[in-house]
Amino acid sequence: MKALVCVKRVIDYNVKIRVKADKTGVETENVKMSMNPFDEIAVEEAVKMKEKGILNEIVVLSIGSESSQETIRSGLAMGGDRGILVKTTSDLEPLNVAKVISKIVEKEKPEIIIMGKQAIDDDSNQTGQMLAQICNLSQATFASKVEKNGEKFDVTREIDGGLETISVELPCIITTDLRLNEPRYASLPNIMKAKQKKIEQIDVGSFGLNLESRLEIIEVNDPPERKPGIMVQDVEELIGKLKSEAKVLS
Repeated sequence: MKALVCVKRVIDYNVKIRVKADKTGVETENVKMSMNPFDEIAVEEAVKMKEKGILNEIVVLSIGSESSQETIRSGLAMGGDRGILVKTTSDLEPLNVAKVISKIVEKEKPEIIIMGKQAIDDDSNQTGQMLAQICNLSQATFASKVEKNGEKFDVTREIDGGLETISVELPCIITTDLRLNEPRYASLPNIMKAKQKKIEQIDVGSFGLNLESRLEIIEVNDPPERKPGIMVQDVEELIGKLKSEAKVLS
């Protein structure tokens, strides 16, 4: 069984985001980049499946510039077998990303596609669902537990009311949530081995897709600064402030 794991190169979650002076986006020059944390969870889950004998091949896919090879290498160091980079210099919106992935699905014919439920740069949470529609595949989103049950996967997912478990037939798409697992650190030997693993490069233009953007970013702004807090001497003063300023008491 083959798994296709989709990973995205994003600004590292520890970096303080800075908005560009012209407000067209955020600064990415000379900024530390890393794999999207939700995608790290997706890679870890695929590796765990391979260790259990469920999978025999893990293909790590990324869409982006040449620098995205670093992200693929990280996935290969964690346990992926080979990588695919679809090269583009454009920032693709979720629908176009799903279109590109669908072409790789046609080419590779994986039994399972695993990806993070969302990327921390745009928080769209759309690509997995759109890909399921384009490819007409079963889908299980926000997975917090995945178990193989015969020819199906039982996926426990987090919903507003708690947890629900659904059964999905293969081939399927699973999007991962934070509580699914804790990604491993790649060992130095595996990092060295990953440098020798194959990464196939494909130009996005070779797919003949219409990747015209349907979304336009008008302006990007920093969130408003929080007002400083105040100190009160006693409960009576606190209640007075709540009544006069917060208006939460009558």
